[in-house]
Amino acid sequence: MQMKMQLFSVLLDKMYKHYGIACLLSLYMMSLVSPCDGGNILIFPVDGSHWINMKVLMEELHSRGHKMTVIRASNSWYIAEQSPLYTTINLEMENSFEDFFDIFLKEQIKAQREGASALTFLKLTKDFLHMISQAHAIWCKAVESILEDDKMVKSLLDAKYDLMLTDPAVAPGVVLAKYLKLPIVLNVRWVTSGDGQFLLAPSPLSYIPVPGSGFTDKMSFLQRVQNVLYYSIVLVQQYVLVGPSYDALCKKHIEGGCDIISLLQDADIWLFRSDFVFDFPRPTMPNVIYMGGFQCKQSQPLSAELEDFMQSAGEHGVIVMTLGTLVHAFPTDLADEIASVFAKLPQKVIWRHLGARPSTLGNNTLLVDWMPQKDLLGHPQTKVFVAHGGTNGVQEAIYHGVPVLGIPLFFDQFDNLLRLQDRGAGTIIRLSELNGDTFEKGLKELLHQEHYRDNMQRLSRLHRDQPLSSMDQAVFWVEYVIRHKGAPHLRTQAYQMPWYSFYSVDVLLLLLSAVTGTVLCVVALFRLLCCRNRTKIKDKMH
Repeated sequence: MQMKMQLFSVLLDKMYKHYGIACLLSLYMMSLVSPCDGGNILIFPVDGSHWINMKVLMEELHSRGHKMTVIRASNSWYIAEQSPLYTTINLEMENSFEDFFDIFLKEQIKAQREGASALTFLKLTKDFLHMISQAHAIWCKAVESILEDDKMVKSLLDAKYDLMLTDPAVAPGVVLAKYLKLPIVLNVRWVTSGDGQFLLAPSPLSYIPVPGSGFTDKMSFLQRVQNVLYYSIVLVQQYVLVGPSYDALCKKHIEGGCDIISLLQDADIWLFRSDFVFDFPRPTMPNVIYMGGFQCKQSQPLSAELEDFMQSAGEHGVIVMTLGTLVHAFPTDLADEIASVFAKLPQKVIWRHLGARPSTLGNNTLLVDWMPQKDLLGHPQTKVFVAHGGTNGVQEAIYHGVPVLGIPLFFDQFDNLLRLQDRGAGTIIRLSELNGDTFEKGLKELLHQEHYRDNMQRLSRLHRDQPLSSMDQAVFWVEYVIRHKGAPHLRTQAYQMPWYSFYSVDVLLLLLSAVTGTVLCVVALFRLLCCRNRTKIKDKMH
């Protein structure tokens, strides 16, 4: 009996110790997130898939009592005018560019499949860059209409916003924030010139690949040469195609003038939609908060119909396929080849496909107009994710540990998928190489070689192993800026330095001058001494 009492006492003591540790940890984690009264936030988003990211963050901010106002185009694709999350300010826009994207995507897919000439790709690139510069110009004009409307400006000032939350892929919100003298938080991966990190932190091109290059952080000499050339295209895009629209807007409405690069660099906090589980390591800055996968959540139960379909796959599992919101369907012949491959597999397939029903579709394949992607990826029956390589889909695949068969179409998708392939968590089929044989080979490789799933599961564990979730970090820093009315102490002053000071050219010239001067003085001294000695010798001889 006494031994039982002693054992009970020891167990009770351990319970109290663990309970005390748990309480202390809870109190510490609570102390990390200081309370913040509901802020008044002005939001200038970018439409399309970028809005999906912004809305996820807004939902969390709304749940914590923040009031939000969204500036949107009257003909917006995705941003609803009426919402319980926010109120809206509507801007009349000349063009939504939705038709252009649809045509561009079809031509891009056709060109890649048919092995079009370099001139065709050059034309497509030219058309795309023209569209991009036109989009920036139209948005600058829309913001100018706000700044020239005294009544609108007064209402914005009277609203007493605490900060501007904006996506700088299209950056008139940054100019508006400057005009209204608001702190800026960027929900960012892309800026007007490409990858935002190149604008903010030292970016040695020797090991940091430029988006679009298709390189990793391990480049050969020739790849490094190409990387520099790709970066020159980025500079042309910024300073020739995009920058002038913002420069004109700044010159007209911002006292003392400005340029979009300096305005972006002056942002208080960069909420960066990436992390170093996904991206290659590189220099960074203290006001960059990496929140890769912030939109990811634990999977929720599926509908009864979908759950029955998943369970009916048995031990073989399910393949999930989608090519994002912009691509409605593959060309008919290619869709038929893909459907034929699916029909031969023992796995079940859920495929988001909005085109004509493929003639070779098997009984194991379910076509859907929309799918709960996060919940499907988190389901234990999902074995492979066939995707185009958009940032959201790639990060959700990492979060849930599902290997990816990537079919990149355009933009940054190849670079995103390359990061998975480099880590052994996926493989890529270029559109020019995509047919029934390559598709079947790629699928079977991911299904039957366990190292792909093992590597992706490892990335998932690394991604999840952090003291606070990505979303909690993002909200903390938004509220941090509200509490402190900005975060200028986190911004480097390097951006204020002229280039010759930044690279210490002036210091090197001074040191070089000093060394050169010293050498010349020593040489002159020796020459003087030699001349005196010669004179003395001559005098003695005479």
